[in-house]
Amino acid sequence: MKNPPKIPTSQVTSESVFFMKRRELLKALGAGAVGLAVSSQAHAGLFSWFSDESPSVPVTPRKQLTFIQPEAYQSSLVLTPEDKVIGYNNFYEFGLGKADPAENAHTLITDEWKVTIDGEVNRPLTLNLDDINRKFPLEERIYRMRCVEAWSMTIPWIGFPLAKLLALVEPTSKAKYVAFETQYAPEQMPGQKSRFIGGGLPYPYIEGLRLDEAMNPLTLLATGVYGKTLPNQNGAPIRLVVPWKYGFKGIKSIVKIRLTEQMPETTWNLSAPNEYGFYANVNPNVNHPRWSQATERFIGSGGLGHVSRQPTLLFNGYGEQVASLYKDMDLRRYF
Repeated sequence: MKNPPKIPTSQVTSESVFFMKRRELLKALGAGAVGLAVSSQAHAGLFSWFSDESPSVPVTPRKQLTFIQPEAYQSSLVLTPEDKVIGYNNFYEFGLGKADPAENAHTLITDEWKVTIDGEVNRPLTLNLDDINRKFPLEERIYRMRCVEAWSMTIPWIGFPLAKLLALVEPTSKAKYVAFETQYAPEQMPGQKSRFIGGGLPYPYIEGLRLDEAMNPLTLLATGVYGKTLPNQNGAPIRLVVPWKYGFKGIKSIVKIRLTEQMPETTWNLSAPNEYGFYANVNPNVNHPRWSQATERFIGSGGLGHVSRQPTLLFNGYGEQVASLYKDMDLRRYF
């Protein structure tokens, strides 16, 4: 396994951005002032995402994990601070604002969690968390994370290669794709219950990979971050991490994995197929219809007026490991 690309220390996310709560932002912007000029106070509120302030986020107990640290995944990348990763993210099941998941995800119950793996397999399985922890030794992997919204982080995930799980169920010759489904629990996930809170998406959330993508050594099922179990807002108790793809491919709180012969219909691709392709590979040469993907913002890289950007890397910098998966493919058509 070749080392992933190095990120300069100057591009490390600073200590504060994750905590600009949606309600504070709306207040700053003036919730009823649609179409009016935004005041300097509103701009300050908006750009506090990139300041050096350190507001707090709700803290829930998390268990320390035992894991190894493979050298190939440890030495090259500089970490984003933990408070940002657990305080600033997208998980529409708990609200549309970046701080909403951290505020609201405590309602998710992860006790008695089970994951079913079935479809085009010889040995379908249903595993609980104890089964998963016993069967799959954990390792820490430091990966770049690139959001489709053009911001990025560097995160030390803890988990195990998805390929190890798929090997247990023995995919049949008909298996060409892997579909993932998140927990469907509207009483625990307010965004699933309310189209307003959940962005109008069809739930449960579904994502998918081609089988060769799923079997790639980089593809990870994560059960922890920063040495501890995943917080609910980051996809507890188990989520997908595919570092060369935009972050929305990393489905959270997985309860079902199904191997299929046909390409699965996925949540964002169904909702806006011209904006969110099935593959969702990070590509600076293919813009989102509403913004450029040529550069990305390192959250917290400076105070107001000093927000820096860097060029986006093809496949998020993991081309050496994954470009062969897309040999001779038109990456503009299959975006």
